[in-house]
Amino acid sequence: MPSESAIRGGPSGSQISSSVVRVPSARFPALDRWRIVSVRLALLLLPLAATFTLAQGDDGAFRQQREDMVRTQIAGQRWGVEAIRDARVLTTFRQVPRHRFVSTAQSPLAYDDRPLPIGYGQTISQPYIVARMTELVEPRKEHRVLEIGTGSGYQAAILSGLVAEVYTIEIIEPLGVAARSRLAALGYRNVNVRVGDGYYGWQEKAPFDGIIVTAAANHIPPRLIEQLKPGGRMVIPVGNPFQTQRLLLVIKGNKGPRDIRIHDIMPVIFVPFVRGRQ
Repeated sequence: MPSESAIRGGPSGSQISSSVVRVPSARFPALDRWRIVSVRLALLLLPLAATFTLAQGDDGAFRQQREDMVRTQIAGQRWGVEAIRDARVLTTFRQVPRHRFVSTAQSPLAYDDRPLPIGYGQTISQPYIVARMTELVEPRKEHRVLEIGTGSGYQAAILSGLVAEVYTIEIIEPLGVAARSRLAALGYRNVNVRVGDGYYGWQEKAPFDGIIVTAAANHIPPRLIEQLKPGGRMVIPVGNPFQTQRLLLVIKGNKGPRDIRIHDIMPVIFVPFVRGRQ
């Protein structure tokens, strides 16, 4: 930051400002009005500029943590889990600022190998799980993907850079509203957020190339299978609440909603699938 003397234009202690010629306002009223408007505009923009500067510095401080997260948790070989190999998925995880999708208090932990609370009894999944589910759905640039359980919006942000359109549903209204605002502020223009019961999917936007469900149900919702395209892929945790569940990959065939193949991927623990009033 320049010293006060540099800002004032002379050596420390100089009084150069006292030699500035002052123009009487009566002689140049338009000029004075312009100066007043300029000062007011500068004052209005100052908080925005400060926020932008802090945000840029903040992102820079977390950039190395994102690299380390990808290297050690997602792309690296670890006992019992399969490393993520899709180059586009890895690149996206290096770019999306995960710390923007948790509270300020949780941001120092954003890139740790763990889920984090986001309020209302919900969590943001640990980075590897988000990456594994993303890779399993095999996202392509032309794809349209449905997510059930928006949470803070992190999974939707990851998908945003990998597919053409993302449709995401959150049943807890404060979370859905906040996620919509956050995603828009961060520039994820191809993400559409709806507040509602994800059990029934998003019929008017179907069919989808992929569906990702981020909460555990005790069965695979039939409407979600119906809304998959033939050849589409759905990743969903299935099992009882607060117990170990199974992460399933569902691949739809060409002969209707009953033509599906189910692959058991790995054990997981997710928050329960929240339903609306029955």
